[in-house]
Amino acid sequence: MTVLIIATLILIINLLFEYFRHTQNVKQIPVRIHVNGTRGKSSVTRLIAAGLRAGGIRTLAKTTGTMPRVILPDGRESSIVRLFGPNIIEQKYIFRYAASLKPQAIVVECMAVNPVFQWITERKFIKSTVSVITNVRLDHLDLMGSTIQSVARSICNTIPSHKICFTAEREQFPLLKQIAHHRGTKISGVSGEDISQDDLKPFGYIEHADNLALALSVCDHFGVKRDVALKGMQNSNPDPGALQKYTIQTDAKQMIFYNVFAANDPSSSLSIWKMIIQPLEKQQRMIILNTRADRYDRSKQLIETFREEEYDYFVLTGEKTEALKQYALDGKIPKGKLIVLGEIDPSLVYDRVLSLTIYEAHIVGIGNIAGTRKYGAHLVNYFRKKSQGGF
Repeated sequence: MTVLIIATLILIINLLFEYFRHTQNVKQIPVRIHVNGTRGKSSVTRLIAAGLRAGGIRTLAKTTGTMPRVILPDGRESSIVRLFGPNIIEQKYIFRYAASLKPQAIVVECMAVNPVFQWITERKFIKSTVSVITNVRLDHLDLMGSTIQSVARSICNTIPSHKICFTAEREQFPLLKQIAHHRGTKISGVSGEDISQDDLKPFGYIEHADNLALALSVCDHFGVKRDVALKGMQNSNPDPGALQKYTIQTDAKQMIFYNVFAANDPSSSLSIWKMIIQPLEKQQRMIILNTRADRYDRSKQLIETFREEEYDYFVLTGEKTEALKQYALDGKIPKGKLIVLGEIDPSLVYDRVLSLTIYEAHIVGIGNIAGTRKYGAHLVNYFRKKSQGGF
């Protein structure tokens, strides 16, 4: 019994010491920006860090999106290797490493989904001086609740007390404002309406105006001029899951593949789909829905969301596609338009899509980029290399 008590005391003392050391590491970084929201967190984290760097503020950033990364103060990147999957304890090690580099600012993407873990991440690990909320969408309903209001309240767990919050969310802004004011935090709503095509064109990928406006507002808060921050953002590296377009030209056919896998909630995916197809007239339109076994319900929601859209083919790839086939055919996707491929080699998916293409086809990849074997990422990589003349 005595040994057990002594061991418990040693464990408690060690935990207290670790927390004290982490708190000291946090205090060494005066500017701490915590980025949360349903979509665009990785992109906004990168944009803010790039803008601050361009303004002469020594900044380190950490993303947890498609492929977790640490972005160093000089812009170089380092991958985060996870042996046992994502865990919020990871933030402690990030701050320990960051403190050794002595940055003036750190920009951290929220890696928690569970509302309790979001609260712990903010209050115990990051202790942000600036909160950023990109948007609020219906997603992760099994953890955040079944309504948009419950999702919003969950995301608000990362709003600190007596600080400042920036958000591009409009529909749920009144609720966000109520919660922020309750905590004594000033909240600023941002819109992408002032972002021009000239601002967006230099990006090597398709960036959202709201994301850019949000990042520019944060940089302005720290005294970085708009043109300086914008230039830095335009020259920065995109997140691996960023919305990108790959054009593949064969002898008689052209295929344009859009990587929309990162926007895997139904409303975001549909919004991007409409943005892509709006300028099109008679060109072929195809959807590739990549599925995950642990996101079966989300795949069903995506099928429901796109059932009324105009497309020539709806291609199912990834895990559990046979199980989804009957659901898709049950009055949702016309049999002649549904192509079920499963988790076959990406080259075979490419060949099938090419065979379906008449002259010019626009292919939009939705759903999930990850999964057990990161099949979506392999698909994107194959189309990207084909666009560069590879294979």
